[in-house]
Amino acid sequence: MLRPVRADRRTQPPRPAASRGMRLPLVAAAVVAAGLTAACGPSTQPVGSAAPSSAPPSTEASAIESATASPEASPTASASASASASASATPRPGSSPTRAGSAATGTAAKPSRTSSAAKPAAVPGPGYDSSADAQKLIDAALRTAKSEGRTVLLDFGANWCGNCKAAEKVFAQPQTAAILGNSYQLVKIDIGGNSSANSALLRKYSPSGGTYTMPVLVVVSPSGTVRTDTHVTGNPPLTAEGINSFLRQWAS
Repeated sequence: MLRPVRADRRTQPPRPAASRGMRLPLVAAAVVAAGLTAACGPSTQPVGSAAPSSAPPSTEASAIESATASPEASPTASASASASASASATPRPGSSPTRAGSAATGTAAKPSRTSSAAKPAAVPGPGYDSSADAQKLIDAALRTAKSEGRTVLLDFGANWCGNCKAAEKVFAQPQTAAILGNSYQLVKIDIGGNSSANSALLRKYSPSGGTYTMPVLVVVSPSGTVRTDTHVTGNPPLTAEGINSFLRQWAS
């Protein structure tokens, strides 16, 4: 169906020429925009999204920023890097230089070897061996005492002597045995039998003579010099306290 034309549109007066003239610049701007779009390609920006706030930096500006940020152009950055390297290479106060060097080479630090302390000397058990060669035992004890820094203790006694057995019980106690093992080479010599050799050794190390009260304890230095002789000074109390005090006194 044809829509009847309203009579009032035909009777409207024509628009002024000035209004038509203002539309010409708008048309020209649209043509220019269409030409730019065809030259640069279609926009990848989604429809309705905001345009970028600023244009990307030019190539020259990027090169200037890179040169400014480089370590060579920045003395502060170079100084910081040098200080960090120096701090890493310098060991902390109190740290071991050996450990620092080992960490740098990737090897573990090994403890230095030191000479181990001499083991405690063996303490003879109870009783006196009448068949033993006492002179050889004394000579061996003197050699060991010299090499290991001990003193020789000669114990002259007899298996039937009650005081000798009392002293042996104290020698067997842990504290006394420790003193003997650390500081002495103990040699037990039987003088209760008929051994003339052992009696001669008694007179050699305790030459004062007379009647001997057993046990006779004689402390001898590694060079063979007698330091003390209980035949002269008298025996200490045959208790742990008395014998330990005697042993400590002459151990040094």
